[in-house]
Amino acid sequence: MNTRPTAATPTPRPRIAALPVYSRAAGSASVRWRASSNESTVAPSPAIRAAVARAAAHAHLYPSLAGDDLIAAISERMGVREDQVVVGGGSLALLQLALTAFTGPGTEVIHAWRSYEAYPILIGIADAQAVPVALDHEYRHDTQAMLAALTPRTSAMLICDPNNPTGTALPPRRLRALLDAVPSHVLVLMDRAYQEFDRTEPDAAALVAERPNVIVFRTFSKAYGLAGLRAGYAIGSPEVMRAVRATAPPFGLSAVAEAAALAAWSDREHTRHIVDTVTESRETFRRALGERGLFTPDSRANFVWLPVGDRAEALQAACVRRGVSVRAFAGEGVRVTVGCPQAEAAVLAAVDECGDRAASAAQ
Repeated sequence: MNTRPTAATPTPRPRIAALPVYSRAAGSASVRWRASSNESTVAPSPAIRAAVARAAAHAHLYPSLAGDDLIAAISERMGVREDQVVVGGGSLALLQLALTAFTGPGTEVIHAWRSYEAYPILIGIADAQAVPVALDHEYRHDTQAMLAALTPRTSAMLICDPNNPTGTALPPRRLRALLDAVPSHVLVLMDRAYQEFDRTEPDAAALVAERPNVIVFRTFSKAYGLAGLRAGYAIGSPEVMRAVRATAPPFGLSAVAEAAALAAWSDREHTRHIVDTVTESRETFRRALGERGLFTPDSRANFVWLPVGDRAEALQAACVRRGVSVRAFAGEGVRVTVGCPQAEAAVLAAVDECGDRAASAAQ
């Protein structure tokens, strides 16, 4: 008989052990259509697929140290210096680098809520304190409340615009007023993952040029249709981006992802096709929901927010029964990725099944 005492197992930091878990959409592995992850419904173009194949043929070699070719291409089009650009495995990975560089124990990070559910996780990993601020009655960032949340411990403010999961965006004037009111020593982290779907998008290069404390994060996952390859970029002042770059691991962007991102960056017609597909579906879907008495906020993203309150999980279940996954947030609402008419028809059938209960909950 083994009489050795049971060995203790390694224990994570308390903050890590207490982190929330990123949620999964119900039924996403078994449904016919996936409208739960804000992916593009349009496959990569032939030019992008060819670039991926060429890069994959050399997968035995390391990629460039920092994604040099992609940095050069972004720098040229955006009109910024190369030392103002950092690329990596998705905008979320870059956001983690920035939080690591500029926040930490004893600091606070202000962010809207509900917003992207990864934010409290990333802030916790950085060992900073998340300060959530409720959205306003229009499901937008409450700019005055966010400014009122500033304290001497505030090291950063996170702005998700257009906001995930509500799809709402601040009018450019309100956004600029918010940025102007944030103290210059507080880093502003602007998550613009859905910028291409917003026809009133602010100029990222101009925002950074005017405000050295701003970093703008962008992704190739949405309008460029590369969610499965994980590529993103961030733009900021040279001084701020030097600190972000210092926290980045070498070879953080795979050669295949960089090749795909470069091809997508050049294939503007394909990007326009993705954006047009989304915007047309988005407005058609919102009209159909409105005809059913279900209010939805004005979305500037590739999804629509259904604020159905405590009917969220019932509506999600009804969608799964009809072969489409959506993302439910219990007690708040349901987010539906748009761009596939068949998936949207299935969601509308689920809304019809839930009937007046869903519509009344959204009033």
